[in-house]
Amino acid sequence: MAVLVFLASMTFELNRKPYVLKIPVGFPAPLIPADNELTVARVKLGKKLFYDKILSFDTSISCSSCHMPEFSFSDNRTVSPGVKQVMGDRNSMPLINLAWSNSFFWDGGVSSLEMQVLKPLTSHTEMNLLLREAVYRLKTSKDYVKLFEKAYQCEPNPNALFKAIASFERTLISGNSKFDRYFYQKDSTAFNASEKRGYLLFFGNDKVHCVSCHSGVNFSNNTFQNNGLYAEYKDEGRARITGHKNDIGKFKVPTLRNIAYTAPYMHDGSLKTLEEVINHYSSAGTGHFNASLHVHTGSQLELTAQDKNDLINFLKALNDDDFIRNPAYRQ
Repeated sequence: MAVLVFLASMTFELNRKPYVLKIPVGFPAPLIPADNELTVARVKLGKKLFYDKILSFDTSISCSSCHMPEFSFSDNRTVSPGVKQVMGDRNSMPLINLAWSNSFFWDGGVSSLEMQVLKPLTSHTEMNLLLREAVYRLKTSKDYVKLFEKAYQCEPNPNALFKAIASFERTLISGNSKFDRYFYQKDSTAFNASEKRGYLLFFGNDKVHCVSCHSGVNFSNNTFQNNGLYAEYKDEGRARITGHKNDIGKFKVPTLRNIAYTAPYMHDGSLKTLEEVINHYSSAGTGHFNASLHVHTGSQLELTAQDKNDLINFLKALNDDDFIRNPAYRQ
């Protein structure tokens, strides 16, 4: 009996083995809820769920169908098709450094990474699966029953499902770009001349104002801004959540990390290249009444062809190729 108790205790401890995040130099402590601490078993379960088509109505797509590792866990299509090729209306956001974010989706509709899982799972334009059906499918899988028991000491249920996928997503950390080596790791040789000029432009508030919104380790200040993309917005953005007129056309400031991998750009994927993005921000915009004060209005911003090229080269220096190729993130 003592041996059985000992073995059971050892098994429990192995299942509770912490998953140790590799925090990049310069990053603050990650935001991990006390009721969902990272363990090896939880991350393993979450990764399996992330790539499993069992969580879609007709078992045709998975989370990874719209969030592909080669595109920094985003999609290279304007908008992603859900089950039966039903199209959504927003561009797929990259899933990186989510442990340093406090709101999710373009409109910030949820503040918890765990609850973020619910929308794509049940939305008719995405996986279109009833939550009770998802749990039923998992309960009828011997493999999943074992994995849930190891990870959360319970049978499959909605709470553990959300927590597991969130656990895997929190491991998707990107912080080894040229910029990181130059700025955080103090390698003065990391940038070439053009990238350095672009860096100085980007952080120069007096001219282009990029850093006013794209700041911090994620190159996002986690606010919601209207960047003057349209005079009238078919998608009202943050106003869908708040109902406030002053939130019309406001969307979450996205990360710029791995930006060259995440085209097309904007909430609706309407800008196809970085050149189009720079041209948008160097123009007067549409003059929307909610347009951010950081978006130049009235006349064109005087950016030379050299300035634009340097900014684009700096943005490309935010690419983390090690992240894109990391086998730990792949199926």
